[in-house]
Amino acid sequence: MVSFTDSAEAEALAERAHELMEEVVLPKERELESGMSVSENTIDDLRSTAREYGVYAPHIDEEYGGMGHDFRDVLPTFEEAGRSILGQLAMHIAAPNEGNMHLLELHGSELQKEEYLKPLVAGEISSGFSMTEPIQGGGSDPKMLKTTAEKDGDEWVIDGHKWWTTNGLGAEFLLVFARTDQDVHPYEGCSVFIVPAEADGVEIVRSIPHIGPNIENHGHAEIKYNQVRVPEEHLLGEEGEGFTHVQERLGPARLTHCMRYSGMAERALEIAKAYMSEREAFDSKLADKQVPRQAIAEHHTELAAARALIRQAAEEISAGGEARISVSMAKVFTANATQDAIDTALQFCGGNGIAKDLPIADFYESVRQFRLVDGADEVHLRTIARDAFDGVDEAELDPVTRYEK
Repeated sequence: MVSFTDSAEAEALAERAHELMEEVVLPKERELESGMSVSENTIDDLRSTAREYGVYAPHIDEEYGGMGHDFRDVLPTFEEAGRSILGQLAMHIAAPNEGNMHLLELHGSELQKEEYLKPLVAGEISSGFSMTEPIQGGGSDPKMLKTTAEKDGDEWVIDGHKWWTTNGLGAEFLLVFARTDQDVHPYEGCSVFIVPAEADGVEIVRSIPHIGPNIENHGHAEIKYNQVRVPEEHLLGEEGEGFTHVQERLGPARLTHCMRYSGMAERALEIAKAYMSEREAFDSKLADKQVPRQAIAEHHTELAAARALIRQAAEEISAGGEARISVSMAKVFTANATQDAIDTALQFCGGNGIAKDLPIADFYESVRQFRLVDGADEVHLRTIARDAFDGVDEAELDPVTRYEK
């Protein structure tokens, strides 16, 4: 049975986050032009205020500048932050910085934590995540990865072509995923590297045009790595363990994405319900009509189910488990539930829904990517289906990804 109860600590943290959102973030959002353009000064001011409210970087240990809360306990706060695209920036829990902090905290050396993690948590620098490659390289099937890193003395030399590098245009450093051993299966021969964005050979080709706002990540970049040299101490974690390390990053990151988008969907429904309670058509308020009321009820039910799935997976991760199936279930269900809820909210707001006076249009553009990022629906369903059928030969599955070898 899937059920959950948030701890008193989680509820207190989420209440402070809610106060920040209502008193500071949402009023600031209303001041911005459509498209959510915002200055770095505004972000800095919001983060300063988030510190005052006690909700800044809640998922990172206090030693590195965060608040040291358990992963399970920060989920309701991530949902509060998701109610505005500004919220996750204010609390410094936006992708990809949030996931990169987690990976550096788990596997960074003391030197790497001093040079990169602490200033990243402090908001002094930003980071990118460079894994996906063009059509001929790695995407949903990372076995196709072509970017290489070869040892040359006390340096690594990286060559490759990446795109959809989140925050690639605004990052001071990039976490780059590359093959370090061409003679073994990619799952056993890939590694992660810290690459300064200003390193020789890092070529920012372009910002990839896409639907949805860019406020949270300064766009998605296409990048070429041309004989990029980094010192051997820029290897993050263990050589050849890149897939294991990245899975440790992506599992929690998928759940935090889920919570941010569930908060976005919840806010969209709040706006729609307020509009429907005022808007009259055909002799009654929209909120009094049976079909809209039933649709809203269904979306509230689906979001409640999504929260339960997310927390079940989070509890498995907090207990040290892989949570492979639970994460896939939570991710694919939440991605579709949030998209449907925001679509309905837009529909019931009519012309106001597609106008940029309300945030629903921005939410609508943003949520569509969620069915693709951090694993497309089809990939997660494949994982769930494989687990559901009897007779699977476990010897034929990779121990890290559980895909066929």
